Amino acid sequence: MPTTASSSKSPLAATITEKLNSGESLANADYSNQDLYAIALNEANLAGVNFSHSVLTNADLIGVNLTDANLQGTDLRGANLAGANLAGANLTGAYLSRADLRQADLTNANLQDAKFQVTIYDNDTTFPEGFDYKGSGAVGPGAKLNGAFLNTANLRGVDLTGAKMIGAYLSGADCTGAILDDVSLSGANLQKAIMTGASLRNARLGNCELKGVDFRAADLTGANLDNIQNVAGADFSMVIGLSEQGRSAILGFSAPDLTTWNAYTRCNTKDSLEIKP
Repeated sequence: MPTTASSSKSPLAATITEKLNSGESLANADYSNQDLYAIALNEANLAGVNFSHSVLTNADLIGVNLTDANLQGTDLRGANLAGANLAGANLTGAYLSRADLRQADLTNANLQDAKFQVTIYDNDTTFPEGFDYKGSGAVGPGAKLNGAFLNTANLRGVDLTGAKMIGAYLSGADCTGAILDDVSLSGANLQKAIMTGASLRNARLGNCELKGVDFRAADLTGANLDNIQNVAGADFSMVIGLSEQGRSAILGFSAPDLTTWNAYTRCNTKDSLEIKP
């Protein structure tokens, strides 16, 4: 049985979940132009359902079957569609900003004019043949995000291997445990980004703004730190793989920069590198 939860935002949402919990089929039902904010329909069979122009913001749709569903103009911002079957779904003009599409199947889906800003995908996400998902504004392996605005984005655990993020804005982004191996971050703004436990192997960080970055336990093996712009308050505690060249580049900053405390970790840059006076 699907895992469902009613929403205080909409009586209809409660009705839908009651039907699902009673075993009633919702296949081909018409729920267009409705407010279904934060509805939870995990693993539900919604094949052929009409959700066109409905609000499904922050909906929980893990593993749901939306084969041939109509989601034209639907607001799916922040929805969790991990593992969902969207094969053949009509997503024309749908808003998928910050939605999670990891392991989702969008084979033959209609994605014309769909909005994918900061939508998360992975190597197991299946897109329609010929769809330029890497250049759509979505976030995942190989994504083309040069100059993208990702300020305060939740990128915890996201795989961005090989992504192009030159000049991107990542200030305040949460990249805890993210995979940023081989990523081009030259000139990016990483002020106060959270990189705790992130993998940045062979990442290119030249000319980056690193003020207040939390790099604790991050893997910087092979990372290029040439001409970094600012390290005031950056915390490198327990960092892995930092080269002597990179360490020297950091320690080349002025004393005020090196002794600035990170407001979150309460450690200054110099102490985080375990350099004693």
